[in-house]
Amino acid sequence: MNCISGIATACTSAAAVLLPTARRAQTGCSGAVRPFQRVSPFDRALLRNHCVPRPGRVERPSVQKLSRFFQFLFGTVLGALPRDLLRELILPSGHPKLLRRRRADMIISRVRMVAALFAVLTPLWIVIDIAVFAWPVTVLLVVGRIATTIAFAMLALSYRKSVRINDAYRALAVMFGIPTVFFIYSHPMLSHFDMTGPAAAISAGYAFLPFVMVAGLAVFPLTAVESVLFALPVLGAEGLVALMRLDILSWSSHLGAFWLLFLIATVAALAGMSQLSFMMSLVRQATHDGLTGCFSRNSGEEMLDIQFHIAARSGAPLSVVFLDLDNFKQVNDRFGHDAGDRVLQGAAESLRANLRSGDMLLRWGGEEFVIVLPDANGATAATAVARLQSVGLGLRPDGGRVTASIGVAERIADGAGDWQQLVEIADERMYRAKMAGKDRCVGCAGDGGAAQ
Repeated sequence: MNCISGIATACTSAAAVLLPTARRAQTGCSGAVRPFQRVSPFDRALLRNHCVPRPGRVERPSVQKLSRFFQFLFGTVLGALPRDLLRELILPSGHPKLLRRRRADMIISRVRMVAALFAVLTPLWIVIDIAVFAWPVTVLLVVGRIATTIAFAMLALSYRKSVRINDAYRALAVMFGIPTVFFIYSHPMLSHFDMTGPAAAISAGYAFLPFVMVAGLAVFPLTAVESVLFALPVLGAEGLVALMRLDILSWSSHLGAFWLLFLIATVAALAGMSQLSFMMSLVRQATHDGLTGCFSRNSGEEMLDIQFHIAARSGAPLSVVFLDLDNFKQVNDRFGHDAGDRVLQGAAESLRANLRSGDMLLRWGGEEFVIVLPDANGATAATAVARLQSVGLGLRPDGGRVTASIGVAERIADGAGDWQQLVEIADERMYRAKMAGKDRCVGCAGDGGAAQ
């Protein structure tokens, strides 16, 4: 796993250098939820040590050939993909929480649908087994099919309400494991019986079960690494059966089957990556505000619900900052709505640039923003607000500073029972800051009260 991850990371880093025209994704939220917003120090080190030639160093011909290969592969085959987007298609570790939930829901629903379908089709094939095979073979196959049907039925009834990606992985592993075990059980057994006519034809069809399984990877939105990991057991089963049948077929026959299996797995992995890319685009469009790039209110409410439940279960603090731009209506009235849009964009950009990597920025409506600060008590939230105030939120069209009235609430200090109550407390304190003269912050008891 570590080896595959290292290769994938090195490849994506190489792609960033070899694609100077690649467009970096225009992001609009904090680094925790949009991991392709910033380049981590580890990635910079990869770029510096593996991709960018050091001054005075002559590249070896083999390195130059490898660079040209990556340039062709990523430039011609994949096009000008942003480097971080390409990395998310290869590795699942940096996916945002909302994408993980959507992906887990889709994978589990499709696993349950496929399992239910095979729970119906598998026992129906018993009729054909009884019709074409001799009695000893029929009994063994019927036993295997009944066990397989029970396993598929149990899987179809499992994970009904889960949206956790780990549950999706387990469901997918079980779905591929069931036919893999049946293949290892049935195919070598059939090969040791002399069969003719229809029995020989049906028996030969059992050899194609691994090809059907790896082709099924195309149904799921998986990264390249995930596709490899789920295809490996099927390839291993094919290899095990090959070792058990060396006395019947030659190595050339098995190598041909392996090569075809590998090609099908590669095509299925690319199809899964294509599905994932499309899902990432849909999630991005559905969850982010088109003007500022922040989370929209609907997706922000979902993120607040997730973060509040996580904090409540672990007993961790959770702070919310409610921010309203001062005198924004005057900007629209005096300079027009286009100027107002630029002010909103500048304020959002300034907020994003000065938040922690795990913080989330939401556009709540109009000129209102909500900042979610996980694992931040009142004092930490006050420090974050002071930093935002010192940096500023940009300039108005007339050259004046953009200011904001701010309210802060914290889950533990304010005794909030749910995220709605937490936001209401922060909103009420923002209103108090507005009434007190604007351009100030009213905090919770945990940060010492109000501050300007």
